[in-house]
Amino acid sequence: MKTIVFAIFFILFTGVTVNAKEMTDAEIYEKRMELYKKNEAATGVPWFFIAAIDQYERSIRHVRDDLPKPDGIHGMYFEPEQWSGPLNPDQEDQSPLSISFFHGMGKDGNGDGIADRENEEDVLYAAADYISRYGVDDARVRLALWNYYKRDKTVGAIMTNAKIYRTMNRIDLNERAFPIPKGWNYTYHNTWGDRRGWGGRRIHEGTDIFADYGVPVRSAAYGVVELKGWNKYGGWRVGIRDLNNTYHYYAHLSGFADDLKIGDVVKPGDVIGSVGSSGYGPPGTSGKFPPHLHYGMYKDNGKKEWSFDPYPHLKAWERLERKK
Repeated sequence: MKTIVFAIFFILFTGVTVNAKEMTDAEIYEKRMELYKKNEAATGVPWFFIAAIDQYERSIRHVRDDLPKPDGIHGMYFEPEQWSGPLNPDQEDQSPLSISFFHGMGKDGNGDGIADRENEEDVLYAAADYISRYGVDDARVRLALWNYYKRDKTVGAIMTNAKIYRTMNRIDLNERAFPIPKGWNYTYHNTWGDRRGWGGRRIHEGTDIFADYGVPVRSAAYGVVELKGWNKYGGWRVGIRDLNNTYHYYAHLSGFADDLKIGDVVKPGDVIGSVGSSGYGPPGTSGKFPPHLHYGMYKDNGKKEWSFDPYPHLKAWERLERKK
């Protein structure tokens, strides 16, 4: 009996051999945090940086055709040449010694003497070890990320994730909120892709939610305020990037929430401004159209960013709020 109990304990807590598809969301989050904290202890890299990189990798793998879809506990992925070393004649090399000789990133993270690109502990440890070589404060982590990804937008997205995780001190942050609170009158239908003529022919990259002046506008997700200010098309507007590397755009506001500033971490349901009719002119222009919130969503996949239809998401969040 003791042998069986020990075997169960070993499977669950020493090697990531459990099938993520058979685990609940709560169990997956618990196991992820366990891995993050284990690698923090091993490398000195704070868990929220490891979690931030992992979440970024997971988010881009879901929307890229050139990367395998994530199906495990975490989302980290290394190409064979990254893992084994670009000049390594054995691209499936699992020897930590020879991988190191060819300057590969592969590491043995679970102490079995093998650097296995398919082993989740080895992969996550390799990522944390890479960061630790630069240092563990914000500036050095940024440098490590830049040298790896060579893209400012990617570095910014990962640091956004880290800021959210560090602020909230947890990783199960999937809640969403409809941008207009319950109890206020509003109406909307799918306007994404409609033609727009002011300022040149273009398509409408969002959904218009019509409501009265001053109706509160809320953040739909956990995120960091990336943008706040005036635009001749969007008027007074706010931009927030979330943990899935999705940019949420709120435009035509009549004003901003008190003390809201760029760099703030916001939660689903936090008020960020109020409905207005600003835009289509120089700063302060208002009243050229009925008051409404223009809500847009933009996805970044590590190479480019594009707009997509927010209407299905709005409908889903609205249904969830009604059930509450």
